[in-house]
Amino acid sequence: MDAREQAEGEKRVRDLLVEPLLRRGLVKPGAMTKAQFEEMLADLAKRLAYMSAPNLAALEEMAAAQPGGKDRDRFPIANAILKAAAQIQPPADDASPLIRAVFAHAVGRQALAEGWAPELLDDLRHNRRWPRSYALGQIRQAAGEALRRHAHLAGAGPGQLSPAEAAWLRDREARLAHCRSIADLAGVSA
Repeated sequence: MDAREQAEGEKRVRDLLVEPLLRRGLVKPGAMTKAQFEEMLADLAKRLAYMSAPNLAALEEMAAAQPGGKDRDRFPIANAILKAAAQIQPPADDASPLIRAVFAHAVGRQALAEGWAPELLDDLRHNRRWPRSYALGQIRQAAGEALRRHAHLAGAGPGQLSPAEAAWLRDREARLAHCRSIADLAGVSA
């Protein structure tokens, strides 16, 4: 997402999520100062700039149905809105700070070097948490069959693969390339 797309996305978030919630009468959470509330709204706009207009409208409807505060008249906190947004339209892999950080870390570099980066990416998408050593072992183990199949198919000569095998190999190569592009965005040369 370039700077123009980011700015357009932030405006879309303000127009389709923030302003409608404020027009409904939702006010800043009681524990926040006005400045903190404005910072939260600005951060929310930055983080949700990737979302489409229809999905922002759906998010606004969900947020309006679950206001905060004991009188149910408070603007929901950003974390609640972000959690709902991830259910409606998860951010693209390259927009996720967590995914970028993991692929910039030694764990991501190792996954790229050893070929199990697609399985690592799948785990990150599903769990949205930093993988610990036990999880990494499980991810590597789950990738074992794909790694063996990839090595076998990649070693085959021209014309030796069935159409299904060739399609699987192309898909695997595309997934690996996608993981490398995430690492590149994070400033890692793999």
